[in-house]
Amino acid sequence: MDKSTFVIHVNGQKHRVEVESNTPLLWVIREHIGLMGTKFGCGVAQCGACTIHLNGNPVRSCVLPVSAAEGSEITTIEGISEDNSHPLQKAWIAEQVPQCGYCQSGQIMQAVALLEKNKKPSREEIITHMNGVICRCGTYVRIIKAIERATLEG
Repeated sequence: MDKSTFVIHVNGQKHRVEVESNTPLLWVIREHIGLMGTKFGCGVAQCGACTIHLNGNPVRSCVLPVSAAEGSEITTIEGISEDNSHPLQKAWIAEQVPQCGYCQSGQIMQAVALLEKNKKPSREEIITHMNGVICRCGTYVRIIKAIERATLEG
């Protein structure tokens, strides 16, 4: 396949990349832009480790072709806070959520999307929204507590 040039906006910065149009956005973010916070997990949009925001909505970047993201605003885990001061990041630390840490950027990006749309979600709304972002270590109770803490402190 032939390479094309795409202009994508990631964390407020414009990037010009030359890749095949069907290249997953995940690999563009990691390999061409150099942002390593977004993780590869399953490659089929089932685990959520690769979650980013596309125009404010959480999407799985492992299956989203770069061609579909051109002209959109993309936010990665690096873009939610320059100094880890986002209320969710603080709550994640306070609740000691991470064990292995692999899913954490996807978990936080999914949670940020929820809180941007619903400042005070119920426990049931949190559980429903976070469903589908897999934590292999099983820290779901701490994840929920961290989101609840962020709603109180944010």
